[in-house]
Amino acid sequence: MDKIEELLTRGVANTIPGKDELEKVLRSEKKLNIYLGIDPTSIQIHLGHTVPLRKLQSFAELGHNVTFLIGDFTALIGDTSDKDTERPALSKKQIEENFKTYKKQAEKVLDFSKVKIRYNSEWLSKLTYEETIKLMQQFSLNDFISRELIKKRLNEGKRVAFQEMQYPIMQGYDSYFMDTDLQIGGTDQTFNMQAGRTLLKNWRNKESFVLATEFLTGTDGRKMSKTWGNAIWIEDSPNDMYAKVMAINDDLIVQYYTLTTNVSMENIEKIKEILKDGENPMSVKKDLAFKIVSELYSQEEANSAAENFEKRVQQKEIPTDIPVYRYIGGEINIADLLTQTNMAESKSEAKRIIEQGGVSIDGQALKDPNKIIEPKDNQILKIGKRKYVKIKISQE
Repeated sequence: MDKIEELLTRGVANTIPGKDELEKVLRSEKKLNIYLGIDPTSIQIHLGHTVPLRKLQSFAELGHNVTFLIGDFTALIGDTSDKDTERPALSKKQIEENFKTYKKQAEKVLDFSKVKIRYNSEWLSKLTYEETIKLMQQFSLNDFISRELIKKRLNEGKRVAFQEMQYPIMQGYDSYFMDTDLQIGGTDQTFNMQAGRTLLKNWRNKESFVLATEFLTGTDGRKMSKTWGNAIWIEDSPNDMYAKVMAINDDLIVQYYTLTTNVSMENIEKIKEILKDGENPMSVKKDLAFKIVSELYSQEEANSAAENFEKRVQQKEIPTDIPVYRYIGGEINIADLLTQTNMAESKSEAKRIIEQGGVSIDGQALKDPNKIIEPKDNQILKIGKRKYVKIKISQE
């Protein structure tokens, strides 16, 4: 399998108008204008986002003109492509705060010496009302309300806001403005990406392409999502990332190798075979977790995370069936956390236990009862030798 064939098949759910047509253009050695857009609706990027990011980087390595587009303007509207309710509107200040960390996180996958960064407020904020009307004339309301989730909300009598209808149009204008040859995005973005094809065809008489990537399954079996609390964040610590990968279902091992690592497809086929032949999934998953951590951090940190996992879980220093406490997030006094998690009956008891050195988080002893901490997802809170609770960060 050569680079172009792998690019068009690995982790690809759909190509519009077709794989053969896009392959022909790619093999002509024409340099294409390619972009991937992401709205800064959260301060974090998860492992699922790296699937299209990896695809973008692969095109950059082939010498194409690639752009990582920050949707700072479209985030004001809010995309509900994969939501069954209206997305809450974000303020400009929230958006600015969110995208401050995006480049730093994306650098774990993208080489920005080969990838341009642009913000769609550069052109969308300058559209006049007359230009917006001309833009909307290229689309019909029927197209929008025929979408499955929109139709479902309307049938259930739920609100569908006017600005939601403009989101795919604005995304389409991104593609038109940048004279795009190829858009990359998840399958939930197909409708929005098709809007770009429409504008390029109508206004430039240009055929463009859409490449929709597969979804990565989250830790709860659903699509990995910012809002469902099932994400492996690319800024998770190496220990947390390793442990989360080890917690995925065994039937997701090959999917994770394919979508989130640089392991060759030839080797992934071998992994499929050894799993079919009865290889212990645990040993294969350890290799997977090591690969993911080493690619996003380093081999040294991956080795340390593997050793930590062995110590904490494999050697049974921490039980695997410990209770889970769902924490909304934010800073909290350690003594208050102990009482909230029912690890102590009162704050005074909590302080006494802390002062005696009987409390630790992820193996780190805490001795100051007035210490303020910010709990993180999957941290292990321990009292004494046998009392544990796992912290799970909840969105609500």
